Amino acid sequence: MKVVVLGSGVIGVTTAYYLARAGHQVTVIDRQPGAALETSFANAGEISPGYASPWAAPGVPRKAIAWMLAKHAPLVLRLKAKPDMLVFLTRLLMNCTEERYKVNKDRMVRIAEYSRDKLIEVRAREGFHYDERALGTLQVFLTEKQVQAAHKDIEVLEREGVPYEVLDRDGCVRAEPGLDKVRDRLAGGLRLPNDETGDCFKFTNALAARCAEMGVTFRYGVETRRLVRKGGRVVAVETSEGAITADTFVVALGSYTRGMVKPLGIRLPIYPIKGYSITVPIGDLGRAPVSTIMHETYKVAITRLGDTIRVGGMAEVSGYTSTLVEGRQETLVYALEDLFPGVAKTTDVTLWSGLRPMTPDGPPIIGPTHLSNLYINSGHGTLGWTMACGSGQALADIISGKRPEIEMSDVGLR
Repeated sequence: MKVVVLGSGVIGVTTAYYLARAGHQVTVIDRQPGAALETSFANAGEISPGYASPWAAPGVPRKAIAWMLAKHAPLVLRLKAKPDMLVFLTRLLMNCTEERYKVNKDRMVRIAEYSRDKLIEVRAREGFHYDERALGTLQVFLTEKQVQAAHKDIEVLEREGVPYEVLDRDGCVRAEPGLDKVRDRLAGGLRLPNDETGDCFKFTNALAARCAEMGVTFRYGVETRRLVRKGGRVVAVETSEGAITADTFVVALGSYTRGMVKPLGIRLPIYPIKGYSITVPIGDLGRAPVSTIMHETYKVAITRLGDTIRVGGMAEVSGYTSTLVEGRQETLVYALEDLFPGVAKTTDVTLWSGLRPMTPDGPPIIGPTHLSNLYINSGHGTLGWTMACGSGQALADIISGKRPEIEMSDVGLR
């Protein structure tokens, strides 16, 4: 079967990979000159299934008010009287209940755990490297209130059978010796020993190269303009280089997926939430993180990638804007220095931002549409890297007429 995949981020490329392995003839189309040059370019680097959690959580509305008044806030709201933004925020607030949080987190952890297992298989099969480490993730708590709040997440981990460790301050330092300088400030931590880290950009490009060897065609620098519908099917995609036909189409355009399928009568609850990251050279190798640390206070991930540290996080609700705001860099540097003072060369900082395709409830949208040959793989929010391989494998199975290895009926259109 001829399949066109729109988008060459980590979601699009992993989808192409599994489709090619299933024997399909695959073409990937992207407006950028190469793979993973937008949201997949400089994300936080963490592959953390156990921390796969919805932003819509109990207490978030109250916290959001406090965050708006804080200098180093993990959430920034640039409210505009636009219907799509207001609808997204309203639906997000409706999911901020204990019951909805548990249901949504269960779905997210299921996909993420499966995806981590698939990533391990890909790495073993293909043998390429991407600054990967398999040394776990440590969520650091600075207050007893944060320690207690983690109990609801631990309940989900236990239901899903995810290994975890509850650590006191000394346990946190044993896991991440670089935290020794702030030992007295630590209230505890939650460690997931099976989590991994790695450079998403390097991985995606290595996988794209392997896809090309398998016969996948990549058409970079090609703008996707619209999907052409005839009856209950899509017959072509119109591009800046003309119409491209196929038997099946997959839209994996991140935040832009919603706009691409809207003219077809498909309304996706996806909204762009801007995230930021900084990449800084390590100045003191002896005190550098060994893996990923989640700074619970600022909702920031601090990740070791080779001889650099990637600090990623924040959620800016401002629409489809790509402007870099220097104040975000200050917050990420502050969060890094708060736990690892003096460890990095913060005079040599690279600031980046990307638009995360968020859903109001948290889980991505993976599966078929009402058009018989059109599929969606999008809405992964902050977890595209964490969920990529599992999402690609599951969708390839669905397209190939196979039953996925995990339950997927509750992560489709909704």
